[in-house]
Formats: sequence, C-alpha cells, structure tokens
Amino acid sequence: MKRMSLFIVFVLVFCLNIFAEEGQMAAGLGPEWNMNSRENFAGGIVLGFNYNLPIDIAQLTVGVNATISTNFSGYNVLEPAILIRWYFLGKDYMGFFAQADLGVFLIIEDGDTDSLFLGGLRGGFRMPLGSSLFIEPYGRIGYPFAFGVGAIAGIRF
Repeated sequence: MKRMSLFIVFVLVFCLNIFAEEGQMAAGLGPEWNMNSRENFAGGIVLGFNYNLPIDIAQLTVGVNATISTNFSGYNVLEPAILIRWYFLGKDYMGFFAQADLGVFLIIEDGDTDSLFLGGLRGGFRMPLGSSLFIEPYGRIGYPFAFGVGAIAGIRF
C-alpha cells in the first residue's frame, strides 16, 4: 500500500510537470489544527500539489495532498488524498475556492496501522503574494475526521 501510494504521487507530480506551463502548477506546505485524534485535538502538517486545468468555462484544479497529524501521545494519522478544486469567485486561479478530497485515512497507533475511507470538503481563500507566492487559509470537514483548520504557504511554477 505504501509503495503504491508513493508511486501514484510520483507519477502525478512528474507527469504534471511535463505538461505544465508557467504558473499552471502550485505546491504548498503549512500547519493544521484538526480532530485527527481519539480524544481532543491534533496538530498536523499539510503538503499539497495541484495543477490548473486549462478549461475556459471554469477555473478547476486537480492534485494531491497529504496531511500528517499527531496528538503527541502515540496516535498518528496520515491522510493521502486526491483533490478537485473550483475557484468560484476568483480569477487566475486565486480567490475563494471549494474543494473535494477523496483518499485514505491511515491510523498509526502503538505499532498497528488501520485504514479508513477519507472524504472531505474544504473551503478557503488563496491570496497572492507577488507573481508566484501565495498564502491560503482554509477550513475542512469530512469523514472520519470532524474538522480541520489551517494555512498553507506556497509557490506557483
């Protein structure tokens, strides 16, 4: 399962780089506070890659993201997912967006690993900082986690 996930991420990133034009891809990294814990909250790190689809009628983006969370007492979660995003009020793939995530929720606890289906909805705002940098505050809800809030800093290339 781990090899297959790494292979899929590698192929997506590599293939998207081949066909990407200037400013069509983005990568971001940032902290998240979420409910990826049996009790209380967890802290996490989010890493994401996306590709802007060249569709004239809608500003759609596809990509992958992964969240790694811990409650700092032995309960860890890894969430690899694919995404589709729609910038509904922005232009040039910036502004307000709605996103759907679909993936796997891997629970790592006391040396055991369990997996669950992951489905989520995310909403946020991508704000440009110059021509290639951006920040992106967001909130998300879904299953099996209850919620997550965070901010990503990234680069368009």
